[in-house]
Amino acid sequence: MKRAGYSASIDDFLAASSEAILGRLVEGSNYAIELTQRDAWLTEICLLKTVLSNYRSRGAVYFEFAVPRLGKRIDVLAIIDQVVFVLEFKVGEREFTSHASDQVFDYGIDLKNFHEPSHDCFIAPVLIATAALHANSVIAMTRQQDRLLQPIVSTGESLADVIRCVLDFADAPVIDTAKWDGGRYCPTPTIIEAATALYAGHSVAEISRSDANATNLTLTSDAISQVIAESRQLSRKAICFVTGVPGAGKTLVGLNIATQHISKESDLYSVFLSGNGPLVAILREALARDKVQREKEQGRIAKIGAARSEVKAFIQNVHHFRDECLVDVDRPPIEHVALFDEAQRAWNLAQTSKFMRQKKGRPDFDVSEPEFLISCLDRHSDWAVIVCLVGGGQEINTGEAGIGEWIDSLTRSFGHWHLHISSRLTDSEYAAGQVLERITFLPNVSIRDELHLGVSMRSFRAENVSHLVKQVLDLDEDGAFRTLRSIDDRYPIVITRELSKAKGWLRAIARGSERYGIVVSSLAQRLKPHAIDVRSPMDPIHWFLDSKADVRSSYYLEDVATEFHVQGLELDYACVTWDADFRHTNQGWEHWSFVGDRWNRVRKLERQQYLKNAYRVLLTRARQGMVIVVPEGDPNDATRQCDYYDCTYKYLRGIGFEVL
Repeated sequence: MKRAGYSASIDDFLAASSEAILGRLVEGSNYAIELTQRDAWLTEICLLKTVLSNYRSRGAVYFEFAVPRLGKRIDVLAIIDQVVFVLEFKVGEREFTSHASDQVFDYGIDLKNFHEPSHDCFIAPVLIATAALHANSVIAMTRQQDRLLQPIVSTGESLADVIRCVLDFADAPVIDTAKWDGGRYCPTPTIIEAATALYAGHSVAEISRSDANATNLTLTSDAISQVIAESRQLSRKAICFVTGVPGAGKTLVGLNIATQHISKESDLYSVFLSGNGPLVAILREALARDKVQREKEQGRIAKIGAARSEVKAFIQNVHHFRDECLVDVDRPPIEHVALFDEAQRAWNLAQTSKFMRQKKGRPDFDVSEPEFLISCLDRHSDWAVIVCLVGGGQEINTGEAGIGEWIDSLTRSFGHWHLHISSRLTDSEYAAGQVLERITFLPNVSIRDELHLGVSMRSFRAENVSHLVKQVLDLDEDGAFRTLRSIDDRYPIVITRELSKAKGWLRAIARGSERYGIVVSSLAQRLKPHAIDVRSPMDPIHWFLDSKADVRSSYYLEDVATEFHVQGLELDYACVTWDADFRHTNQGWEHWSFVGDRWNRVRKLERQQYLKNAYRVLLTRARQGMVIVVPEGDPNDATRQCDYYDCTYKYLRGIGFEVL
């Protein structure tokens, strides 16, 4: 992939004419260039020719350097001696806004985290307002001490002084620009970042890791694409079961396939389906906002309403898709390929029949949701493919059937379908049960290793976090102690009994626009004294997408999200606030539900599993670190007795989590 619109050594940059450099930039753009953009480039070129004349033969420059994970381009990236300078120009601006500061900081963070040659380099994000009269430049490293500097502000005139001061500050070896330029970019985007990048035309290879320690998402995507191609060629129907640990990229695989076949005119037209309402709403809004922003940046008029309508067809709520198929029970859907995210959460027969009877006036509806959804695609006379993306231990609500019901439906009613099953679907957390034993030796079943994603990329700094959480919840204290030791300091996990300390920790550790927020169990109803009310309505779109200036955003640490809001999504840093609904005792975990004015024991095994899975979801949301809050309790409050919380805190502290 060509990373920059223009790149050259400092010597070649200084020798080239401004017009020649501008011509290269215009030629490398894939959209019409407005006069304002041309003028901005000329201003940047002229300023840098003056500044860099002192650094001949000491580095390289890159204009419009692509950052696919963020769907953005860095104005100018300059390597001088031992420092990578990330330069964001605000041509004609007099002020330094916090949004612009976060923007250049985000670029530096992306390079530090995901561009291999930049891991050990000094990176200096510099915000330049060319018309500003004064700039108080402070040169300092961030709290992480990883050679990423705090954002530096500069006027056009003071840029030379800023560069000189940074070079004096940074004590490190000179960067080999050839090796730096040829280094790998291995990002692990959030699902929101991934969806917007894919929708904007990037490939999954550009926005995902490809190192030896992670299963290549491209490999899994290619395996599914192969099944789709064969099914179309041979006029057969097939279903794929893709498994993966939390954060491994299952949703990303589904979105990648869907974006490859986004045209309704193609018989390969695909739809991405999810029963996760918040996820669908957030992804739709994120894609629509991003499309409008990209259109504006390219000088075109864009309306948010039109963008939202376009996105709706691409990402759908599985229940709306189901309802459309109920209208005409003989006509097949327009899509030949359907990708079901979190397929294990589809409804069982009892829940589906109850809903159809009460909400749709269909008292005779007698099939489960998986069986009905398969039947919808089976209406095609030629071919169809279903891709089930399966998470382990993710069922968190009543009536969720698990993956066994999909397989039972296939063996019961759709024996002509071809099954392509992940080799790890037999693992206990996928709850496929003994149904797999009955189908393994059937002629139309194939077991495929490439349909499993075994490495979490949500926690790109510590891939063992999901394993640690499983051990904690399974009461494997010794195993959790050992796993925690293997997680290095770059993924901090701390514990405290004071919510105010946790909030301070989040605000101090997050950099740029790294997102943080408070997550709690939906049954955590006795956190009200800490200003946490799970029954208070919150809008997940605002919580996940809005900026630090919006009181409804996660940044404000006022509204909290539950497992239903955050499943399938992620934060950079999370505060998991633990209530007495899931409490540790000498006999193990106890499960409680607060009803009226008291806690009641949860004795039904299915509901106990949902509660355990809720905490599994909460504890696996953070990409870079988390703080766990176990409140003190109150001896004067019968609903918040100290022993409801103390044993949980003691258990977690015994595992070795650092006390904040």
